Amino acid sequence: MKFDEWLSDWGVTLGVGALILFMIFIVWDLARRSNAGKFGTLILYIGLAMGIFGFLIKVVITYLMERAGV
Repeated sequence: MKFDEWLSDWGVTLGVGALILFMIFIVWDLARRSNAGKFGTLILYIGLAMGIFGFLIKVVITYLMERAGV
């Protein structure tokens, strides 16, 4: 694997990870400023968790496909 491929793969993974942490703060701030309450805050975090789960599934599927030689 070339260095630029490695840097690109890890850069995307770490960059998305940093954005996820920032989005957690944004959702918390949004819930606090809008007085969403416990249920509203839960719904906001469930929506964020679904996006995070989708990203993790993409990483797992990509790994499995590369390992299978596809």
